[in-house]
Amino acid sequence: MTDAPVPPTKSTRLMSLDALRGFDMFWIIGADSLVYALNRLSGNPVTRFLADQLEHVEWAGFHFYDLIFPLFVFMVGAAIVFSLTKITSESGRGHALWRVLKRGVLLFLIGIFYSGGVTNPWPDIRLMGVLNRIALAYTAAGLLFIYLKPRALIAVCAGLLVGYWALLTFVPIRDIQLEKSALVARAERAGDPASAELFRQIGSGPANPSATRDNPAWLAAQRLYAETTRRVTGKFEMGYNLANHIDFKYLPGRRWDLFWDPEGILSTLPAVATALLGVFAGLILRDKNLPDRRKLLYLLGGGLLCAVLGWIWGLQFPVIKKIWTSSYVLVAGGYSALLLGAFYLIVDVWKLQKWCRPFVWMGMNAITIYLIKNFLGGSFSRLSARVFGGDVKAWFDAHLTRGAGDLMISLGGLLIAFWIVRFLHQRRIFLRV
Repeated sequence: MTDAPVPPTKSTRLMSLDALRGFDMFWIIGADSLVYALNRLSGNPVTRFLADQLEHVEWAGFHFYDLIFPLFVFMVGAAIVFSLTKITSESGRGHALWRVLKRGVLLFLIGIFYSGGVTNPWPDIRLMGVLNRIALAYTAAGLLFIYLKPRALIAVCAGLLVGYWALLTFVPIRDIQLEKSALVARAERAGDPASAELFRQIGSGPANPSATRDNPAWLAAQRLYAETTRRVTGKFEMGYNLANHIDFKYLPGRRWDLFWDPEGILSTLPAVATALLGVFAGLILRDKNLPDRRKLLYLLGGGLLCAVLGWIWGLQFPVIKKIWTSSYVLVAGGYSALLLGAFYLIVDVWKLQKWCRPFVWMGMNAITIYLIKNFLGGSFSRLSARVFGGDVKAWFDAHLTRGAGDLMISLGGLLIAFWIVRFLHQRRIFLRV
């Protein structure tokens, strides 16, 4: 006797997941420039507010644009539930494990390539970036999902958030702020005008001291750091916290923010928690025993609760994207769940789907379009300017209204991006996590 073959599992892919991921990418690949162009065109309070929301806050606080990155990580976590559950049921846990490790390593290497690869000599090579963080969060959340049950995942997520808060709150750090103006002031107080001048010139000479071998400003910062013996705790300012200090000491290669990196070593831990929040949302959506009304209740209610708890926690542990604080995880995760709930209601419950098909094309090739944007110099508007720039732009400015040319360039860039993802979707070409 032989066992009957197991029929392939029917696809449980939800259009709302791809649509929301595409909506997220929409802002990354050029929608922000469209809002800026509209603001230059009219300059009314509404467009000024929207333009302000599409700028990252300098440090503590939260704008809409500070949601874009964690929303993508959240969506990666939600997609893990659907993809790995299917692979595990059809091919076993070993295949799921291999898939997670293979994709994680590949995406991490793509992240290094995205940041310039080995174009420049060491140490001008960035090892940690947006794609690298997504790769690490995906790998960690994927492995945890394969081996742990939901209750254990909840415990791990809570442990990451509380543990990260405890590390940044109670572990002593040297009483020195690794920020340009603070280092200038410190060197002057120490009677070291030469070092103060080195820090003052950052940006006019070599832009990033961590990217140049034996850079004098970097060596001066190391000396001041080593000479600082006083220790403090509970500091969360820019360059004055445990996460930034660990990057300064131990992160190799080029740091994005001169002496530390917003996608650094320690802050990757709460980013894994962001992916796990997405896993919980995916578990809710995939549960066939839950009616749609209950799924929406859990997503919207849970999202609202997370956001409120995050802002309350932020009174002591500020909401800061650049070190991915635990309060930031809850705020961003809460807003992500609210958005997912809204998309699920409109797209998969009410079946209003035609409007979101362009977002679906983009969501199913999010990494691809992100890489293409990089290859085009960081903006599709550069390609659009070949059609709508120069005298064409001047004509729109002169015959319509000032700023219309920029608006046409931004619109053209978005149309090019959507055409590319539609072309890829029609030919079933996908590169996604």
